Amino acid sequence: MDFSLLVYGDTGWGDEMLVGGLMTIAIATCSFLLGIVFAVAAAAAKLSQSILFRGLAAIYTTVIRGIPELLIIYLVFFGAGQLMRSVATLFGYTEYFDLPIFVTGMICIGASSGAYSTEVIRGAVLAIPRGQLEAGKAIGMDKWLMFWRILVPQAARFALPGLGNIWQVTLKETALISVIGLADVMRKASEASGSTKEPFTFYFTALIIFYVITKISGRGFIFAERRANKGVRRA
Repeated sequence: MDFSLLVYGDTGWGDEMLVGGLMTIAIATCSFLLGIVFAVAAAAAKLSQSILFRGLAAIYTTVIRGIPELLIIYLVFFGAGQLMRSVATLFGYTEYFDLPIFVTGMICIGASSGAYSTEVIRGAVLAIPRGQLEAGKAIGMDKWLMFWRILVPQAARFALPGLGNIWQVTLKETALISVIGLADVMRKASEASGSTKEPFTFYFTALIIFYVITKISGRGFIFAERRANKGVRRA
């Protein structure tokens, strides 16, 4: 390995790898948060009384979890822009446009993350003792107040360990986005390898970057779990 290639400036790839690492953090964070939005909606649909909503949520989780993430990326990358242009043509707009690569990646990874998070959140909601909701009703809480005071804090506490695992998976899946040109750490490592003919140096650097992100974010989830369970342990 030649670590002199990792210096900053025009003669090295250190700054490019750092920017790639920041891009990886950005796409992973946005995808994970978008996945939470998908998951909350799908979990609510699965817990609803509506057969239609339950069916749509089941189709979403089954289909997304059943096909490779790389295939989702290709379908959205090549299909979403074409679909949007077709719709725009119906309204008289004929200029060429496409989804930004970052948005494409966020939607693909977010959809995958959301499908797995759905069952985590659904299970967390079901783990809340019914007696707590009945107690809320007994003291006059309306549905909105019970949602914020009872459901959300309790479900978040139960869901945090599972969501921590899904965050790690989401972080690793961001490496797939490099195939459509997003300048993440894997893309930068590939470009640097091709330019310098020192692939091991840069892919090993990518490994270190992923490990550091995983370690720091993992500690963050552990801290959040301890905070969420603080009152429970004292009881």
